[in-house]
Amino acid sequence: MSVAYLYHPDCLLHEMGSEHPEKPDRLNVIEKQIKISQLKEKIHRYEAPLATKQQLAQVHDSQYIEKVLNFVDESGVGFSYLDPDTMLVINTPNAALRAAGAAVHATDLVLTNQHNIAFCSVRPPGHHALSDHAMGFCFFNNLAVGVAHAIKEYGLNRIAIVDFDVHHGNGTEAIFANESRVMLCSTFQHPFYPYSGTDSANELMISMPLSAGASGEHFRKAITEHCLPALHNFKPEMIFISAGFDAHQADNLSHLHFLEEDYAWVTKEILAVANQYAKGRIVSCLEGGYALDILGQCVVAHLEALMG
Repeated sequence: MSVAYLYHPDCLLHEMGSEHPEKPDRLNVIEKQIKISQLKEKIHRYEAPLATKQQLAQVHDSQYIEKVLNFVDESGVGFSYLDPDTMLVINTPNAALRAAGAAVHATDLVLTNQHNIAFCSVRPPGHHALSDHAMGFCFFNNLAVGVAHAIKEYGLNRIAIVDFDVHHGNGTEAIFANESRVMLCSTFQHPFYPYSGTDSANELMISMPLSAGASGEHFRKAITEHCLPALHNFKPEMIFISAGFDAHQADNLSHLHFLEEDYAWVTKEILAVANQYAKGRIVSCLEGGYALDILGQCVVAHLEALMG
């Protein structure tokens, strides 16, 4: 498979404090692991562009967009909390625009047949961001911006999202709750932040909550029994992945016990569906994953599986 890899150094400049788990080193460890793997010569690198206000406005309220983009540190403290764990700093707007822009450009690269698959190695993450406010480390819902772009600019009628982050992608579900062209299949620890997802918005929102302590075996069972049949029934024209790696057993922000091979397995299953119905078209966006000693390995396993 021909895989595009989108990244931009601006995504390193968003810094919410050295003790905050969503830190620039997340991208650095991914870069390091790719360099020492066999992927370095196989991926096609692209710089993530800045998303436009018009692209963001497909899923976000215009007043909220202006609030994020026009942040001015008038207080002199250097930051503004938009929610208890999501801090807006002077370099956040550019990083957030790059992250959302990566999803848009990745969508273009795939739907113009330049690549089969694209992975966005960007931050801040996005799947908690709601249409009108930030949440859970997320400012703009990067993947949702990409999905909306695929619908508006390419006229797709069946897009599937698979979200295997340890946290429920409440922002993504809320944004597409009334959109018949989008299916969301998500596994997540429950009960756990953001304490949502068990009451699905509609029949296209396939929720697979996992109890604390669940292993990769439980994860695979949920995907096999619920996600894959739903995808085969929906027959997506394109698949987006919210690729969170914080359900790994080494990640101390969660209580699930996935391993690298579980991420490789689910990626291969998603790829098989994409090959059957969607001409192999996949865009994957980095979400969570905070164990720096393992995150790079998880992403490499994901990318290797995407390459078939």
